[in-house]
Amino acid sequence: MRAVVFERYGEPAEVREVPAPRPAEHGVVVRVEATGLCRSDWHAWQGHDPDITLPHVPGHELAGTVEETGTRVTRWRPGDRVTVPFVCACGTCPSCAAGEHQICAHQTQPGFTHWGSYAQYVALDHADVNLVALPEDLSYATAAALGCRFATAFRAVVQRGRVTAGEWVAVHGCGGVGLSAVMIAAASGARVVAVDLSPRALELARAFGAVACVDGRDTPDTAAAVREVTGGGAHLSLDALGSPATCAASVNGLRRRGRHLQVGLLPSPDGTTPVPLARAIALELEILGSHGMAAHTYPPMLDLVSAGVLRPDLLVTATLGLDAAPQALAALGSAPGSGVTVIEPWR
Repeated sequence: MRAVVFERYGEPAEVREVPAPRPAEHGVVVRVEATGLCRSDWHAWQGHDPDITLPHVPGHELAGTVEETGTRVTRWRPGDRVTVPFVCACGTCPSCAAGEHQICAHQTQPGFTHWGSYAQYVALDHADVNLVALPEDLSYATAAALGCRFATAFRAVVQRGRVTAGEWVAVHGCGGVGLSAVMIAAASGARVVAVDLSPRALELARAFGAVACVDGRDTPDTAAAVREVTGGGAHLSLDALGSPATCAASVNGLRRRGRHLQVGLLPSPDGTTPVPLARAIALELEILGSHGMAAHTYPPMLDLVSAGVLRPDLLVTATLGLDAAPQALAALGSAPGSGVTVIEPWR
């Protein structure tokens, strides 16, 4: 098969011919029809994830059709249209037994623990636990965004963030996951403030339901701007980018007893990131993390998508062939772009 491969962290990846994967007994091989270009893939390419073994194929947001099944798979057949969360759970550990597959102790992640979906085929583990059937009217390009950014934002806003109608929600960083969060929070009846440096990202945020935007280029203290717009601070605030600056701004922009949700990855040389906990203590803030979304919790989200209440299709702003993927991956560090870019490996 053709796949995007890098041999060393931070050095240019290239498209080459590599052996196609075979399924584990409990797994499947999926023919990849679309896969998202995500900043998390850039982190993998930079060497920020210790689980990666080189050479490596990135990619973790995908949709396609089942090509081959392992001998123990009972729920899926070749030709089934599927997507998958980026966290593939084992289905048997204590977290999985409690239904919390997204924090499975033995999870695997395509594009991180093994070769991913910047390829024509990808292997996925524990298929009966992790695959999600796609509605016939949902395109592969739209479905590819669900496995990481949109599903992650849905769980973060609705399940972890406990958003309620009328609350102020601040979203720091309006890339794919941030714009997804804007759309989901607005559809939940919240009043959304979007914060970003990109005029195009803020334009999309307004289109997806933000009632106010803060342009970080001309607003040095974005937290103060959020507090002013919201009349005292957001009830719920997300760092959807993942940087010390956006994390601090998210916490500092909360009102008393507000909730900060860390969604964007925060890599650092020593594994820690400064967080303004003095404010968290004084204002009794909640500091929360959110990590993906379990496959068995997809139906309510898919119902809202099918009903047209949520429109992840509008987030897809560009599509690329596989040959353009290495350059696009490298650009995520300095110019992440607006919305979701999708790679179509067979194009």
